[in-house]
Parts: sequence; C-alpha cells; structure tokens
Amino acid sequence: MREESPERKGPLRSGFTTGSCATATSLAAARLLLLGEPSDALTIDLPKGEKTLLLRIERCERTATGALASIIKDAGDDPDVTHGARVFAQVRLTTEPGLIFQAGPGVGTVTRPGLVLDVGEPAINPVPRQMMRHHLERLAHSCGYRGGFQVSIGIENGEVLALKTMNSRLGILGGLSILGTSGIVRPFSCAAYIASIQQAIDVARANGELHLAACTGNVSEAAMQAYFDLPEIALIEMGDFVGAVLKHVKRVPVPRLSLCGGFGKISKLAAGHMDLHSRSSSIDLPWLAEQAASLGADAALQAAMGSCTTSQQALKLSHEAGYPLADHICRLAHNVALSKLPASTALDVFAIDRAGNLMGSAS
Repeated sequence: MREESPERKGPLRSGFTTGSCATATSLAAARLLLLGEPSDALTIDLPKGEKTLLLRIERCERTATGALASIIKDAGDDPDVTHGARVFAQVRLTTEPGLIFQAGPGVGTVTRPGLVLDVGEPAINPVPRQMMRHHLERLAHSCGYRGGFQVSIGIENGEVLALKTMNSRLGILGGLSILGTSGIVRPFSCAAYIASIQQAIDVARANGELHLAACTGNVSEAAMQAYFDLPEIALIEMGDFVGAVLKHVKRVPVPRLSLCGGFGKISKLAAGHMDLHSRSSSIDLPWLAEQAASLGADAALQAAMGSCTTSQQALKLSHEAGYPLADHICRLAHNVALSKLPASTALDVFAIDRAGNLMGSAS
C-alpha cells in the first residue's frame, strides 16, 4: 500500500511500463525462434503516435519448448513497485495463427468482475496485449510464418511485490498486472494511478458495495476502516488524486462516499484544489489563518498561524485557542467536493493527524 504521499518538487525522470517490457521481451523471444537471432536491444512502437522506444534485453535464450527473454523494468522516478523488477516472456510457437496470452510466475489472474478483463483471464491489460499482437504479427508476416504464438508473461518475485499494490483488493490474485496505455511511465504515474482509482471504484460497485471511502494513504485508510468497519474492497486508495475520484463517481455514482486525508491535504481540497500533490498545490498557511479569523481568531493568533511551518502546527494553535478549524476546513472541503458529485451521492469528509486521529469532519 502507498504511504501518505511526500511533498516533493523538482524535475523527474520518465521510465517505461510493464506493457513495454512484455512487448520487447516477447518480440525478442519470437525473433530468436523465427530468425535464430538473439537480441540484446530492441526498438518497439508505442501505442500512441509515431514514437518508438529502445529497450535493452537482459537475457535471450532458447528453452526446451520455445524461447525466453527478460528485461529489467525501469520506472524512472516513479514510485512504482515494479521498478528494478525482472520482467520476462516465454514464447512458444503454435500451429494455429493468433496469440494466446498466459500469466507466468508473478503475474496475477482476474477473479472478480468489474475490470476490463473477464474473470479467469491473465492480468495483462488490453493495451499491452495490443502492443504484443502488433509486433508479433508484423514479425510473423515479415518471416512468412503462418502459425501463432503462446505468450506467457512473468515478473520475478511478482507475488511478493503484488502485496504492495491494490491487486488483491481488485480481485487480481497470484501476482502483478501488466499495465500501460502509452508505453511510458510518467513520473508519479498520473495516468496509471488514475486508472487504478477508476478500476477500484468499478470493482467495488460491481461487487455491490454501497459506501466507498477514498483515502490519501495508509493512515487515512486505517482510520476509515476502523471508523466505518468497511471491507477492504470498499477502500479506494486515491493518493493525491481526489479530483479523479470525484470525476469518476460523477460518471458512475455510488450511494455514499467518504473522503479522508491529513489535515493539510484536506485544506487544499477546501481551497478548491483537485490535485493534492505539492507539484500542483501548496498548503496555504495565510489562508488557514484567514479561515481561523472567520471563526473569531484575533490578529495575534492569525500572525502566529501564518508564521508556522506546517498545517498541523497552525491547526494546533487554533484548537488550543478554542476555534474548531478542522471541522470548518472539512465543511469547506465538503462543499467543494459535493459540487463535483451527483445529487444522489451522500458525502463525508474527514481530516486526520499523522497518527490517524480524527481532527475534524463534515457530512
């Protein structure tokens, strides 16, 4: 599970997806079988536009039944659990044309409805499948090969790495998923992370959950589970992407939604921000002081709050003076979020401290 997201600034390095890894390794293994040529690097086409990506192949060799190739996943500066993992493809030639996808060691299988893949399918998402099919069919055509391919994708130690992801909650068991819609991992995986949020909401709804709790990280998630006694499947790990949650729930409504995060994060939502990460929004201490003033705080308290280094310090000063700032901020956040939701969805907002203690709420 993801920790409460850090406040980090500065340029970050991009990487490549597990879908790109699967494409390059399956192509390398198939080239060895059809051309007899081991590959130490390959260029693959990306699914969007005319861009290509050069990837280094770590291993490429024949096996008793086909060929195997592997690559070391590089997620750039993205906090991706698969960064540095060994992704491999085992390819076998078949007499019938077409591709058969299998989950190798460390890749999961879908066991719950609500995902884009059917129950029982290997957790290899549609775009990676499309990428592999494009490259292998093009290779077969260039070689005059009329048969097909059985492609098994695996991730070394994937069963263990999957424990750090939402896969079990989504009903993907036995390992990780092969992901990617562009072939490239953008720093902090905005697109991939938002897709995982949407998947989590869809799976919860498909399994009959009427109350979802979207949380910024582990501590807020534990607080919501304890407060409402919700099942794990109803807990949505939104990180900083509260806007993605609200947008998706507007599209596919749920009867009740609870939002929970640290006081600083909730204050950003209260100020109207939909992305709670520091690259997009900052905690505004003078604004918090203004909100305390609306509750009756005098100029001295406002000045003291404005000179604090953290929102928690400012909140402590306000509460010690008897002003319920956390509840007030939650009410403001509630108003902002409610304006983005359908009228049929009931909403709660909770702010916690770093230990998970409830500081304020609104519903």
